[in-house]
Amino acid sequence: MAKIEIELPDSRSGDAGLLTPDSLDCLLSIADRVAESGSEPMSMDEINAEVKAARIERRQCAGGH
Repeated sequence: MAKIEIELPDSRSGDAGLLTPDSLDCLLSIADRVAESGSEPMSMDEINAEVKAARIERRQCAGGH
């Protein structure tokens, strides 16, 4: 198995809990499941369309326009 090691200043490593051991384990677990599914990666256009749709839905749920 490959090992990846990242060193960041303490002031950046805990920002929003993104680089905690638990969050990294979760991310790697998701990546493993995606790889096992055999699905094709999304293009940037597809990702942008999904983000735009999610933002529209969030605004509608919040009563915005």
